[in-house]
Amino acid sequence: QVQLVESGGGSVQAGGSLRLSCVASGYSRNCMGWFRQAPGKEREGVATILTVGGDSWYADSVKGRFTISRDNAKNTIYLQMNSLKPDATGMYYCAADQMCRLWYSGKWSPQNWGQGTQVTVSS
Repeated sequence: QVQLVESGGGSVQAGGSLRLSCVASGYSRNCMGWFRQAPGKEREGVATILTVGGDSWYADSVKGRFTISRDNAKNTIYLQMNSLKPDATGMYYCAADQMCRLWYSGKWSPQNWGQGTQVTVSS
């Protein structure tokens, strides 16, 4: 099992920035990433990163504004979110798995999830 603990959510005005962190413990995981769930909508993939090599994937809606990164020494991944828009509002979940099938497509289905951190962007 992998335990994931997110932090860094909060409230910000449109155009602002937030950085989310996710600390992982437990067995090794080859893929980690961020998902979000807006009110009344299904959970969707935001960004994924391979912990070895650092290759990453982003949803089209966040490309150029969000950056996913990792610090393997700290077992932590980050999501730097810039130029935030109100449609970014939602609960952000960290996810991890040893299996990385479809990690590059937004269809990756990880088995391990954090509790989530709320992000609210006001206009």
